[in-house]
Amino acid sequence: MAAEPVWSVDPRTGKPREQVAVEATAEEIDRAVRAASAAREALADRTARAALLRAAADLLDEAGEHVIEAADAETALGPVRLTGELARTTAQLRSFADVVDEGSFLDVRIDLPDPTAIPPRPDLRRWKIPLGVVAVYAASNFPLAFSVPGGDTASALAAGCPVVIKAHPDHPATSELCASLLRRAAAAVGLPEDVVVLVHGFDAGVELVRHPLVAAAGFTGSVRGGRALFDAAAARPVPIPFHGELGSLNPVVITGAAAEERAAEIGAGLAASMTMGQGQFCTKPGFVLAPTGEAGDRFVSAVTDAVSETEPGVMLDHRMRGSFVTGTQERAELPGVTAPVLPGSGGEHTVNAGFLTVDAAALLKGEHDALLEECFGPVTVVARYDSREEITGVLSRLPGNLTATLQMAEEDPDAAGLLAELTPLAGRVLVNGWPTGVAVAGAQHHGGPYPATTSTSTSVGATAIERWLRPVTYQSTPQHLLPPELRDDNPLGLPRR
Repeated sequence: MAAEPVWSVDPRTGKPREQVAVEATAEEIDRAVRAASAAREALADRTARAALLRAAADLLDEAGEHVIEAADAETALGPVRLTGELARTTAQLRSFADVVDEGSFLDVRIDLPDPTAIPPRPDLRRWKIPLGVVAVYAASNFPLAFSVPGGDTASALAAGCPVVIKAHPDHPATSELCASLLRRAAAAVGLPEDVVVLVHGFDAGVELVRHPLVAAAGFTGSVRGGRALFDAAAARPVPIPFHGELGSLNPVVITGAAAEERAAEIGAGLAASMTMGQGQFCTKPGFVLAPTGEAGDRFVSAVTDAVSETEPGVMLDHRMRGSFVTGTQERAELPGVTAPVLPGSGGEHTVNAGFLTVDAAALLKGEHDALLEECFGPVTVVARYDSREEITGVLSRLPGNLTATLQMAEEDPDAAGLLAELTPLAGRVLVNGWPTGVAVAGAQHHGGPYPATTSTSTSVGATAIERWLRPVTYQSTPQHLLPPELRDDNPLGLPRR
């Protein structure tokens, strides 16, 4: 059976650009994983790992013009957006190099023996070691920051885990270019190129998560695709951790006091956030609770004005465009739903941004559950509430999310209670801001209750490295047999507890 070709497609026209690769067979997946596994020992050198991450960042910066050109041709995200994404990606790689150098991610803990303790305590020395080969599933909407050179890859390499990356079919040429740069970086610092291996194809993704030498997986994508891989990871003879980001509604609650104080500002902010990148951010605010009454009307009017000025745009591919057009049409036709700005088709290859409104009371009756599900693209739902009880009732029906936002006034009697209600719904809770924009920082958390993610971990920030490590304790072990990180003399100068 002939291997299926992998084509790069122009989303602005829907036409193939070039054949980039062929889909990997089961035998090729096996070879890829075994090659990556053979590179594990070389990655044990922390100095080499840090050097690899910095070299990869440097090569991506040097090839920036070509990387951005390739990514724009396959995603239509535009040079401005992609220039920022590339800067984020290289900064992320360098930040993980700093994490490796600093060493606290190893979480070294030493308890000296104490025969008087109850029960008596032996000599115990604990640290964290890499899991093994990590399967990375690239995202469609971030061809750099959440794909081949993105956070899953950077954090896994920082942990000492080789990666086999399943390229996203929306940007195969960009994936090949970035993978070649990462492999060049490995060779430049004396590591095997196979610390990074790239494969293509739907079946390849399934084979990858089932391979016995794959020790963990990171995924960013749809609920349907992510859940299928999650189930496959759990059904293996030896189950593995599957860190999946699947979908998020990212609710926003606007208090009555906030609407009174700055309805126009909040409306403009919502419009800018929900249309950013054609609404294709995982943190797009897709559901808003806004008050009824004059202040709420002013908010809706401001959203209407701002969204009406948004030009039609191209989505990542025509399949997503079709799902957006169909999904928004079905929602707009529900009884009681109005569309101040109708979202949908903007032309043969484009979409129009828009938003829908509905009474919160209808959602409390269990009507229109589709409005409580993510619709990928430039659309949001505004539910108008009459009372504090309606806010609580609607929030109780929402699934888990990456983010939840509270828009409040400076003196707002509802703020503390609403913040407490939003906290169980999301991994990041914002006050008077907008969720599109995820800072790469030590205190960041990009995750949330299911279906936002399948684990409690973050995929952004320094602690993302923890996904690819497991703790090991040595008990009553002679000094000369201990890893250097755990010896009394601390020859590597690591932070220890």
